[in-house]
Amino acid sequence: MRKATEAVLDFVLDADIARFPEPVVREGKRCILDGLAVILAGSATRAAAIVRQRIRAIAGPGDATVVAREPLRVPAALAAQANGLAGHALDYDDTQLSRYPDRVFGLLTHPTIPPLAAALATGERLSTSGARFVEAFLTGFEVECKIAEAIAPNHYQRGFHSSGTIGAFGAVVSAGKLMGLERPELARALGIAASLASGIRANFGTMTKPLHVGRAAENGVMAAELAALGFTAEAEALDGPWGFFQVAGGGFDADKIVDRLAAPWSIVDPGVSVKPYPCGSLSHPSADAMLGLVVDHDIQPEQIESIRVRAGSNILKPLRYGIARTELEAKFSLPFIMSSIALRRRAGIHEFQDEFVLSDAAQAMMRRVETVHDPEIEAKGYDKMRSVIEIHLRDGRRYERPAEVYRGGPQRPLTRSELHGKFMECAELVLREERARAAIAVIESVEKLQSVTDLVEAVIPSPVAVEAGRRG
Repeated sequence: MRKATEAVLDFVLDADIARFPEPVVREGKRCILDGLAVILAGSATRAAAIVRQRIRAIAGPGDATVVAREPLRVPAALAAQANGLAGHALDYDDTQLSRYPDRVFGLLTHPTIPPLAAALATGERLSTSGARFVEAFLTGFEVECKIAEAIAPNHYQRGFHSSGTIGAFGAVVSAGKLMGLERPELARALGIAASLASGIRANFGTMTKPLHVGRAAENGVMAAELAALGFTAEAEALDGPWGFFQVAGGGFDADKIVDRLAAPWSIVDPGVSVKPYPCGSLSHPSADAMLGLVVDHDIQPEQIESIRVRAGSNILKPLRYGIARTELEAKFSLPFIMSSIALRRRAGIHEFQDEFVLSDAAQAMMRRVETVHDPEIEAKGYDKMRSVIEIHLRDGRRYERPAEVYRGGPQRPLTRSELHGKFMECAELVLREERARAAIAVIESVEKLQSVTDLVEAVIPSPVAVEAGRRG
């Protein structure tokens, strides 16, 4: 059997958008649209502002754009870091699903942002065509997803944040593909990325979680650039007793990556989940079930005595915050998400703000929410994100709804209209409405663009703002 590194190299070097199936390209453009949406929204966060402040202090002018209300032109690796962090800052970016029941459903990676941020920065630096940009993005996306499925689940369960660790491989493949790295260079780039890959789950609920994704994108670009200059590294860094799979995961299943790349493409089978809520994806089925109960029975906040969420450990352990004290904690707090929907019948960008999280109403409602480990749900396994929502009213009525199917998942994907609505919600923090609508049209025809520069210019306020941001 071929080694995993060899299989990755074969796939990357052979990848050609002219042979990509039409559904793969179509879904890729949906992921790019969603990814750029969350980068725009995330650029308005305090975490993104701090990173831009640091980049301004250490970097001179460059040839890639940091997307923001006041964009910057900086070296490509730093642009990838800033855009990658912004893309994950709201925890609104898509999630990879597993094809195998022994892999924890919904907890593999956030697959789009690392290769997207790396391809955007590298593609702009090289003024590559839209078609080559899409090709590189999809190639990195596929490698990232297959590595995430192949590595032993122990990798995530022991505390590695796979979007940061494995995201680096998606990023280096996308950057290396655009740079035209040949086999020896690309092998070294993978080796460099393997040593740079990092991120621990202890930092969930803090600004450092999105930094993992920003660094994954940056590390991918840097690894490709170093390899192109002759920097050395192990040429089979995924394999062997000291390779990434063994060191970071305690092993891997070779049959989940060797001869599996693009067979099938992960982006279409099993697909990805595009998030309808800017928070941990494991809460989304519960959020949809809660919303359905509140709307169907017209339940008002003052009627609620208590709310119970019954779930397995795959849901309850990652969503670990009880009474959320910050917007970042709220993203991993079932009590907050249930409370937000009870109070406002939504849990969107405007709800995940410290002002609302710390409001008397939200804090009081969170104390009415109980999360309960359910052995029966646990026994069904981790192949789906299962829970049961109970609402107990003050007048004695009780409503219950199981949660499993959810908006944005493969069984109920967001419609084109819903995806456009999410883009507009995100873009309003940076772009005027007419410019945001024009950006959607550019993104949806990205493979026809002469240069990635046209894509970048479509998602910033104006080209003039880049220079103003750089001077600032």
